[in-house]
Amino acid sequence: MTPPDLKPIVNSLPEKPGVYKYFDKEGVIIYVGKAKSLKKRVSSYFTKKHHDNFKTSVLVSKIVHLEYTVVDTEMDALLLENSLIKEFQPKYNIALKDDKSYPYIKVTKERFPRVFSMFNPVRDGSEYFGPYANKKVMYTVLELIKKLYPVRNCNYNLSQANIDAFKFKVCLEYQIGNCKGPCEAYQTEDSYNEGIRQIRHILKGNLHEVKEHLKMVMMDASRRLAFEEAQEYKDKLDSLVTYQSRSTVVSPVLGDLEVYSTSSTDKISFVNFLRVSHGIIVISRNVEIRKKMDETDEEILVHVMGEMRKHYGDDVKEIVLPMQLDWPDDRITITVPKAGDKKKLIDLSLKNAMLYKHEKLTQYEKLNPSVRVDRLLEQMKNDLHLKDLPRHIECFDNSNFQGTYPVSACVVFKDGKPAKNDYRHFNVKTVEGPDDFETMKEVITRRYSRLRDENQPMPQLIVVDGGKGQLSHAVEALKALGLYGQMAIIGIAKRLEEIYYPDDSVPLYIDKKSETLKIIQHMRDEAHRFGITHHRSRRDKGTLKTSLTEIPGIGPEKARQLLKEFKSITRIKDSSVETLTPVIGKAKAELVYQYFHGEEN
Repeated sequence: MTPPDLKPIVNSLPEKPGVYKYFDKEGVIIYVGKAKSLKKRVSSYFTKKHHDNFKTSVLVSKIVHLEYTVVDTEMDALLLENSLIKEFQPKYNIALKDDKSYPYIKVTKERFPRVFSMFNPVRDGSEYFGPYANKKVMYTVLELIKKLYPVRNCNYNLSQANIDAFKFKVCLEYQIGNCKGPCEAYQTEDSYNEGIRQIRHILKGNLHEVKEHLKMVMMDASRRLAFEEAQEYKDKLDSLVTYQSRSTVVSPVLGDLEVYSTSSTDKISFVNFLRVSHGIIVISRNVEIRKKMDETDEEILVHVMGEMRKHYGDDVKEIVLPMQLDWPDDRITITVPKAGDKKKLIDLSLKNAMLYKHEKLTQYEKLNPSVRVDRLLEQMKNDLHLKDLPRHIECFDNSNFQGTYPVSACVVFKDGKPAKNDYRHFNVKTVEGPDDFETMKEVITRRYSRLRDENQPMPQLIVVDGGKGQLSHAVEALKALGLYGQMAIIGIAKRLEEIYYPDDSVPLYIDKKSETLKIIQHMRDEAHRFGITHHRSRRDKGTLKTSLTEIPGIGPEKARQLLKEFKSITRIKDSSVETLTPVIGKAKAELVYQYFHGEEN
């Protein structure tokens, strides 16, 4: 069973790949794990019985806090788990030794660079690509590089002076086509460097040209009926399609740096902090800051940066941010990336900040529903460009059948929820025939003249179910009452969910997934339902009055009994005295039968 303190966090976990960390009561990390879906994996610890695994039972009993970091892929989760276990060596994780590290592909920094795999990269100016959690993919890439852009694998010092002095001789690698012989000047330095440039494209994931080349040679082999050769190229192509050259969470080219991003509401900022050491994310922390004086995101970030650097040390000299800001220490480089690995890190950090915000707001809304109401009303105010929070909204809809029994419904929502005791319906009095425009004008006039005369509170927002025509007539009514401008009024057209404003011919389109549109649609549907119900009631009463209650001796109660049993006037008319008698008695049955069939006798 999930402990009460952890339940809100577990319930709000995202179904995304990532890494989770469990802490004990001392605040020490006791376990690090990876997950394809954080929600499913972490929940399983607290919902399943672990009688068959004593170690897991003990681990679960010691968990008092958990944190998580969302990443882009399951492979990134695997790599980040590996680096964090090495960094913190949690008690309940299997210890990882160096031989469990993942390999990289190295492009050396020298004249005529070499390309090969290695573990444990060092800072020697060379370029490192990876790590590769799947060694098979790495060797496929190296084999492809060797075939497409052969490079040397010797460690000779190929200076121009040594080449001019003929100090080296080509070896077997040249003879079998794995090298083009730069040691004897059989290949120029420009030609060699062009091959290295293409190799870098492959290692960075720019694979379009390489994939097109593989498709071409595969098809050529197929046309020559060399099907085994074609299958080899197909296997290489499949490996490239699934190949991911660089991990965001473990990348030696990043070095040491810090990353900050923020996602805010009007009252709270949620900041994510990443510390990268030797190209590996070693710290991921989320911080919640409550605003006191409408602080900007820049002011919040400066505050959090100071706190994090005081707590975790200030030796890192580069800080990566989503926006430029002033930092008092000139020794620190502030980077605002537009592309590349650092931009990916900012995106990853922002994703974690936004998920943390969603998690915390969900918890607050469950503990205090008013928090959700305030957030929802604030969103509606922003989406609909209102001056005030729409705590009181009224929505109008007209109903009629071929112009008969016209009615209009007014539904009331308060704090985003239906206030059914305040619903009102109107029997239209002054409009002849099916005229929705004039009906809307009459109903708006009647509703708000009464509220005004009785000194009742007015809504902050009026919603008219209809387009520009209904809206303009509603506005005319408010102007005639002297109330126009005291409350906002909009119209919603059904077909495309267009929001219309007075004196504006261009409609507003709200995101179809937004809560604002969902509430407006709920109001519109509720007004339609309430109006149709009242319209049917009026129509049924009218039918009773014009058909059954005109029969001498038959009152409304007997008429209702007949309609309830026979469902329609036609079926009553076609019934015999014997059929009618069990419902209303023989005497009344004869009256009804005589009324419909008297002239036939």
